[in-house]
Amino acid sequence: MRWGTYFAVCAAVISIGLTLGTTMPLVSLRLERWGYSDFAIGVMAATPAFGVILGALLASRLAAKIGTTRLMQGCLLFGSLSVALLALLPNYFLWIFLRLVLGVALTVVFVLGESWINQIVVEQWRGRLVALYGTGYALSQLAGPLLLKLIGSEGDLGFWIGTGLLIGGSLLLMGHSGAPQVESHSAGGRDLLNFCRNLPAIAWAVVLFAAFESMMLTLMPVYLLREGFPEALALTLVSVVVLGDAALQLPIGWLADLVPRITLFRLCGMVLLITSLSMPLLLHSPLLWPLLVLFGASAGGLFTLSLIFIGERFRDEALVRANATIALLWGIGCLLGPLSTGSASQWLSNHALPMLMAAGAVGFLFLVFRPAAKAL
Repeated sequence: MRWGTYFAVCAAVISIGLTLGTTMPLVSLRLERWGYSDFAIGVMAATPAFGVILGALLASRLAAKIGTTRLMQGCLLFGSLSVALLALLPNYFLWIFLRLVLGVALTVVFVLGESWINQIVVEQWRGRLVALYGTGYALSQLAGPLLLKLIGSEGDLGFWIGTGLLIGGSLLLMGHSGAPQVESHSAGGRDLLNFCRNLPAIAWAVVLFAAFESMMLTLMPVYLLREGFPEALALTLVSVVVLGDAALQLPIGWLADLVPRITLFRLCGMVLLITSLSMPLLLHSPLLWPLLVLFGASAGGLFTLSLIFIGERFRDEALVRANATIALLWGIGCLLGPLSTGSASQWLSNHALPMLMAAGAVGFLFLVFRPAAKAL
């Protein structure tokens, strides 16, 4: 196994996590300070989803023409330019365009990077090594809000740090090989429908986690501010959610190599449902802190286990196509989550975020407890 390549690709993708963990809440807090509504903030949060979908459609085709490594490096550099322009062009509508471009560039890196990782790990360590990548990514997102709390959201330093991180991620990929072989084929509607028909529980788990992740870094801080929490504490609580995601992924990955993975999949869904329903009740209780840890761990476990299931089944071009389909589903989740939560928060209830996560968990449990799901 190419350990150097494994860690280099993980680090390159993780640079995205720290960048998004810093800049996404910064954008939302800046819009909140400018007086924009929950719906407007939700639209901004959902905009990268369109870029995610476009990036997923283009990843395989571009990689076949340019090469996986060069394409990933180029997209990281292009993403760094988009983040820099967020600092230089403080305008709501320009930010929508820049976040769209950022979504395209970084999605290509995700699709190819996660395919690369799943391709080179050995089967007997698959659960642990995929979980190690997931832990690193979650920790990078955890560090984002903490870093923003340290440097403050009033200035643009968070944007410039994100710019530097993406440039560094591009440099880390120099000289590495072993990426999946990719043909000039892009994921499309037929791939998406086939994937959803054959693996519906995995498909919905990805949509649900994408909605969770996009809302944690954009709408969760606003939700907590509206519930009376000061900004510093709100950012700390968001970090606690991500800490739960990060802290328990390695144990989940270790268990995934030892016990039936479908059992863990179901357990994560049940914990996500319970914690989502409990959040409004315990929001101002000391029990909120452990609740948020379990909330983040259960949501993160759904995605980690989904990647493990995908890595079991596919190789090379099929693996890249499967990950491109995952990215399409991710884009759908990133689009539906913030838009529905932003709208519901403004016009129905401020507790829309946990309630919609609970509804999503119910849908997942329905799919994963079907007899056909045992084939996972």
